[in-house]
Amino acid sequence: MEIGTVYEQLPILETDRLLLRKITLQDAEDMFEYTSNPTVSKYVSWEPHRSLTDTRGYIHFVLQQYTLHRLAPWGIELKENNKLIGTINFVAWQPRHKTAEIGYALSELYWNKGFITEAAQAVLSFGFTKMNTIRIEARCLSDNIASQRVMEKNGMTLEGTIRKGLFIKGKHRDIKLYSILKDEFEATHPIC
Repeated sequence: MEIGTVYEQLPILETDRLLLRKITLQDAEDMFEYTSNPTVSKYVSWEPHRSLTDTRGYIHFVLQQYTLHRLAPWGIELKENNKLIGTINFVAWQPRHKTAEIGYALSELYWNKGFITEAAQAVLSFGFTKMNTIRIEARCLSDNIASQRVMEKNGMTLEGTIRKGLFIKGKHRDIKLYSILKDEFEATHPIC
């Protein structure tokens, strides 16, 4: 299984409330709304976007990744209003080892409503069925309780803490590592 084969045409994934789809330049204002929020960027490696130019630059990078058939994020669109409220993607994939890692970001306005849990379930299902993975992991800063809850709600198991595993925003941070195996996911989630 090759990355380019799977990502030649990033498919739309649909859940009850969300569409996971390619990001476009028309999403710039919606994306800037949450990427400029310091509360959202508190638990990720990137700094808050300072202007729409920053956001458009990121979107241009993503569009290039789509063109090159590389790992790239899905935009998380809320069906009820067609608003982009976040992103979710595979930040790493090792086809030879049949492993991958997911990551996500969500507008603070939509926290604690189950949207990332719902999106992650769809992406995990995609990873296990279309990417032929047997293990998917996710990492978060040790103080990011909300992200830990997303992983736990999707049946992921805490494997441990990677002490001082990431240097971001001027300091070394502890990282929690979670994972789920294909058979564990299939036992508790319907495969799409």
